[in-house]
Amino acid sequence: MNDIEGIDPSVPPSGTGCVECDARGGWWFHLRRCAQCGHIGCCDSSPGQHATDHWKSTGHPLVQSFEPGEAWFWDYNRNDLYESGPALAAPGDHPADQPSPGPAGRVPENWQNLLHR
Repeated sequence: MNDIEGIDPSVPPSGTGCVECDARGGWWFHLRRCAQCGHIGCCDSSPGQHATDHWKSTGHPLVQSFEPGEAWFWDYNRNDLYESGPALAAPGDHPADQPSPGPAGRVPENWQNLLHR
């Protein structure tokens, strides 16, 4: 997987949470990191589904989980999962004290009912 176009291991993540959710005061379930530009977006179960929106608007096909303990990559173009891949610039996941769903203080009590399935 190291030679797949669309991965720049030197680019750091754009932050510790979903860029669009943070800008709008929203919340997310899990986070994904664009392997090409470092954009952090929320997963498809999240209300905003911003990681997929980022792929659709930029064409950047590969994301890595930005969750602690997860190293897998997803290829949107091929609809394929890779259990591992090259190490990306640190940090490799959101802060350990940031809850999932998150961020703290913005997750509604009925969050389970608001997830996309």
